[in-house]
Amino acid sequence: MKKFSDYIEKSAGTHLEDTEGVLKGRFKVMKSDDEKMLAFGWASVSMRIDGELIEDWQGDIIEPQELERAAYEYVMLYREGGEMHERGGAAVLVESVVFTEEKMKAMGIPAGTLPVGWWIGFKVTDKGVWEKVKDGTYQMFSIEGEAERVTVEDENSL
Repeated sequence: MKKFSDYIEKSAGTHLEDTEGVLKGRFKVMKSDDEKMLAFGWASVSMRIDGELIEDWQGDIIEPQELERAAYEYVMLYREGGEMHERGGAAVLVESVVFTEEKMKAMGIPAGTLPVGWWIGFKVTDKGVWEKVKDGTYQMFSIEGEAERVTVEDENSL
């Protein structure tokens, strides 16, 4: 199994943290619109385009159905973007879609085109934060959440 870090661009300060069960990960901002203060990118990717589950930097795997459930819960209950997990009120979620194999098939997206993952877009409402997005200080989205770790048997170890 490939590790998630094998499939994303790394930059200075890119890391995952695990503090008291809170997982934080950063994902590259893929598109932005300077005039509208909009930024888009992957919040999390569960499965590569070849169908292989991705192991993140901490050795965790998020099954597609768990990622989808977590994304829906975030959209229903939160939607606010913060700055470096220190304060809220810096952005508002304006776009969210979890690309599952079933949804991609229904949309006519050929298999092997996109990974199974959660794509998001934020309207940045804080001008200081937006300047940091534009100048490259903030190059990635950083997700945060709580999860219960469950040990999964490696099929190669059986």
